[in-house]
Amino acid sequence: MNEPAGTPATRGVPADGSGTGLPSREAGTRRPRRISPYVGLIPFFLYVTVFLLLPTGIVAVGAFQDASGAPTLANIEAVLTGPGYLDSYVTSIQLSLVTAIAGAILGALLAWAVATGNPSGWLRQTVIAASGVLAQFGGVMLAFAFLATFGFNGLLTVMIQGVAGSDPFGGGTWLYGLTGLSVVYTYFQIPLMLIVFLPAVDGLRREWWDASASLGGGTWAYWRYVAGPILLPTFLGACLLLFTNAFSAYATAAALVSQGSPLVTLQIRQAMTSEVILGQENVGKALALGMVLIVFIVMLGYTLLQRRTAKWMQ
Repeated sequence: MNEPAGTPATRGVPADGSGTGLPSREAGTRRPRRISPYVGLIPFFLYVTVFLLLPTGIVAVGAFQDASGAPTLANIEAVLTGPGYLDSYVTSIQLSLVTAIAGAILGALLAWAVATGNPSGWLRQTVIAASGVLAQFGGVMLAFAFLATFGFNGLLTVMIQGVAGSDPFGGGTWLYGLTGLSVVYTYFQIPLMLIVFLPAVDGLRREWWDASASLGGGTWAYWRYVAGPILLPTFLGACLLLFTNAFSAYATAAALVSQGSPLVTLQIRQAMTSEVILGQENVGKALALGMVLIVFIVMLGYTLLQRRTAKWMQ
């Protein structure tokens, strides 16, 4: 039998629950507030601000200033009309495209070979670990390794000259031009491609192959209508990432190329450190601003491609 309102079970109990052992509404409002999860991102935002946003802002402002700090468009005009500046952009873009495509193709084949192996095998783990190291093995160290191997007095150059009497590769002279830069850049593009592309290849499911085979499709049909469309956006996005990686490289080219400045990064160095033509620091900033715009466009395309492939990675 239900008790009527006002029975001893509820009579005299305050509305806020005090005296019952239950937390009151006022007590509930005094609980400590939770720290926002965005607080943990403060170190990241500080890092991005100090090492990315602030330098980019300095470059963008300096590109439109003269030596005294007054606004001017002379730096932009110098980049567009100056000797060798636009040619350096063209050469850098060509070098980045060639090495990005070569590294993407070879790296994709290597990623496919790794993906078809034993997932927990030692060979797969060794290749992935080595790729993580070699992708960062650039700059002066990589240039020295190639010079010690293929340079004028490199190991292979001396061996070929000793066996054949002459070196058909010109005694290593190819290493000091754009051909050598293409080979050296491709060397560190391949492992980077494997790191970026391997998760997409691992994401291909066995059920998709079985479904294609059950419908009468062979290997070509599977790659043409199933795996190819799935991997293509990731492959193109990886190509853009490799392009940016090669386009912004500096130390390797600076160590190998001793005559002239065929790349825009070397043009920036010359403008910032030249003792022959003084007062070109802001021209170097204008050159750097052009690089920032190109990299921004490329990375925007990379982001759009990554969004398109995100559903296949789930």
